[in-house]
Amino acid sequence: MPQPIDAFLARQPPWDRLPDPVRARIAGQARPIEVARGETLSEVGAPQPGLFVIRSGAVTTTDARGATVSRLGPGNSFGERALQRGGTALVTARADEASALLLIGPDLFAELMREHRLVRRFFDRSNPLGDRPRTRAEELTSTRVADLMATDPVTCAPGTSLRAAARTMRDRRISSLCVTEDGELRGIVTLRDMVNKALAEALPHDTPVARVMTKGPVTLPSTAIGSDVLHRMMERHLGHLPIVDGGRLVGMVTQTDLTRFLASTSAGLLGDMARAGAPEELALVTARIPDLLVQLTAAGNRHEVVTRLVTDMADGATRRLIRLFEKAHGAAPVPFAWVACGSQGRQEQTGISDQDNALIVSDAATDDDMRWFDGLARFVSDGMNAAGYVYCPGNMMATNPRWRQRTEVWAGYFRDWIARPSKEAQMLASVMFDLRVIAGEEGLFAPLHEDTLRAASSNSIFTAHMASNATGHVPPLSLLRGFATLRSGEHRNHIDLKLNGVVPVVDLARIYALQGRLAPVNTRARLEAAGEAGVISLHGARDLINAYDVIAQTRIEHQARQIRRGETPDNFMQPNELSDFERAHLRDAFVVVKTMQAALMQGRGLL
Repeated sequence: MPQPIDAFLARQPPWDRLPDPVRARIAGQARPIEVARGETLSEVGAPQPGLFVIRSGAVTTTDARGATVSRLGPGNSFGERALQRGGTALVTARADEASALLLIGPDLFAELMREHRLVRRFFDRSNPLGDRPRTRAEELTSTRVADLMATDPVTCAPGTSLRAAARTMRDRRISSLCVTEDGELRGIVTLRDMVNKALAEALPHDTPVARVMTKGPVTLPSTAIGSDVLHRMMERHLGHLPIVDGGRLVGMVTQTDLTRFLASTSAGLLGDMARAGAPEELALVTARIPDLLVQLTAAGNRHEVVTRLVTDMADGATRRLIRLFEKAHGAAPVPFAWVACGSQGRQEQTGISDQDNALIVSDAATDDDMRWFDGLARFVSDGMNAAGYVYCPGNMMATNPRWRQRTEVWAGYFRDWIARPSKEAQMLASVMFDLRVIAGEEGLFAPLHEDTLRAASSNSIFTAHMASNATGHVPPLSLLRGFATLRSGEHRNHIDLKLNGVVPVVDLARIYALQGRLAPVNTRARLEAAGEAGVISLHGARDLINAYDVIAQTRIEHQARQIRRGETPDNFMQPNELSDFERAHLRDAFVVVKTMQAALMQGRGLL
């Protein structure tokens, strides 16, 4: 059953940023609708009923020719273009499955567009990709075929027998074979060819595939874009499209690839998470997150967008596991806050993440209540591990009794760390100052956060220790205008884009937040706030933000390349992966970080 309308809107842009009374009025005036699979919601040329917002289910929109425009899931909306262009529907929308939607009438929509800039910016189509999330169909227009295709298509020679070809397709679980000779594409043979041309005609098993293959198949170059593939497949009724450069086969795109691309939306994944009935089902959903990272990066999204959406997946998985536990064991006995720390707390997760979490429990909790939370912590942690978020090597998890405590104990932790800044205290503070509430009561954490910032910023000894800690990781710069790569181990001749790239900026941003009592937890937001508050100069803030963008973007694109190659993503990159231009910019970024570290230690970080 869909959640209450107001609660649903509070989690969806642009409604989540509207004042509470405005959102409540929308919830009161919007009409909830439930439709069956196949039911039509709007039809090209007919009056547009209003703005539809999908709460659950899926809807496909098609144009006047019947061509698919987009497939939409929970959180997506449609109909805004028609309402802004005379009120006549521009697409036909049908439910792909039983779906629940909200219908915001034309008059209310017009009023919201007129009176609220956030709504106007979100739905303004004069810059269609500017201020709103793009649909996957739209992202196809900015995704290169090289980022969609399988780079190692299975091939065979023209003389290969039908029996051998069929066995290869069976064993490799594929539906086509590219027929090549001397590296050049001669044809393609599909399961349909095997059935219609070979089996139906009772051809001998030793017949060469050249007899049944499609000669001179339709191809595209790797420089084409995703929409070229979609349109070519629809026009020619193709299920497989070889990618050829200079006559040589370099890849293959199938309908399955396109379906996977169009299905790999953050909203779609979150919707599937919300329907998972067990940790095992949730793990099947989170297994698709690497594809999401690749597609988001390939579509040209900036690192802060990619990492925010990837982090949303971890948040969603955590909340679903908490709900599953409460469904089995009843609601929490007292208020609590499940908090994430580290990269999840900062909303900066990438393709590799372990668990960093904690539990803040109301002081009213009894010992029996705390045993309930012990069960919750173990269930969520085990479920997250099964979903690919491995146990924290340092045991910084809610399963550790140290990090599953009442509010009063947490307050004592922070007081002790600030009063006695030992090496361990600095390390723990660095992690715990990045806390963010994922589920439960925000009110349990907010006062604790405010008090801690106030105490930390006024303790000069503690901030001096933290500043020293913030310069412990240095950028990988060599003396000869190159990079200082790792000199031994399995990652020899690589640079660590996390430990020596992103972490130094994260540490700087954290100390600026402490110095200025700044509330943001996200690194980029902290740097922006530090410049605006005068903790560092605006010029220094801009330089450091630009440097961070270069380093973080390089890291996320490196991981996307690894995932596309079928490798496990990591943070270790050989500098020669980059062009001379990219290497120069990355080195300049490291120089900026090193300069800001030096300024901090010389006491100029406050200028």
